[in-house]
Amino acid sequence: MPARVLRVASVPYLIGRPLDEGLAHEPGIELTRAVPARLAGGLADGSIDVALVRSIELFRLPGATFLDGPCIAGEGRVSSVQVFLRRPIEDVRRVALDSASRTSVALIRVVWPGGSPELVPVPEGTDPASVAADAWLRIGDAALREHLAPGSPPVFNPSEAWRAQTGLPFVFALWVARPGVELEPWTGAFARSRAIGRARALELAEEAAREWRVPREQTRHYLFEECLFEPRERLRPALLAFRDRAAALGLVPAGVEPRGVAVLEQLAS
Repeated sequence: MPARVLRVASVPYLIGRPLDEGLAHEPGIELTRAVPARLAGGLADGSIDVALVRSIELFRLPGATFLDGPCIAGEGRVSSVQVFLRRPIEDVRRVALDSASRTSVALIRVVWPGGSPELVPVPEGTDPASVAADAWLRIGDAALREHLAPGSPPVFNPSEAWRAQTGLPFVFALWVARPGVELEPWTGAFARSRAIGRARALELAEEAAREWRVPREQTRHYLFEECLFEPRERLRPALLAFRDRAAALGLVPAGVEPRGVAVLEQLAS
């Protein structure tokens, strides 16, 4: 194990726990948590070495590498990323954005049916539902709780639309290293953390159900049915499909080919 400390940051949401659950106990790793937009900034300014960051950042940070293995993805509907609708989707002209996310904003532009609506940035700390708009994007545990609440408004689910359009899973976030950080010496730590998270998934779902006061079947369905943590050989095709669609809209440079560091064998063992 390397002597230096690896500064790792993850998201503060339930969806990240099956990946980062064991990292705080790994020698040489310093683990913190922050919202996705801040993680991207930390990778860019060098204050974070590795982050569970939104997938679009992989194509925006020159020289970044990624762990080709555990990630946050979905085969279809993922209830922690939702566009809540005040009117039918064909009538939506303005969408207020969750300030915590960047990839979800890009995903909306990529998959929105018909003409893309105006996307309205919201200052950090402002509830996007409080903004005068036809719909609002919310991510993370707050989106899941709002969607599960009685009387929740109808939604447009962007990852479900992605799956219908491409036949691929959508990769929301993955472990990305800033330029100059070698991931190879640390793959065992991330594989062990994933194994711990996999073993604790049921416990994590039940903890969330108690905290949020929702039926545990709903949080179980979210973690076990909606979320995909090991897409394996489909990870790179899904990433590159998103890169190409985002590049066509000018959201990322075209043709970026980040290097992946495989942890598949360790995950399988």
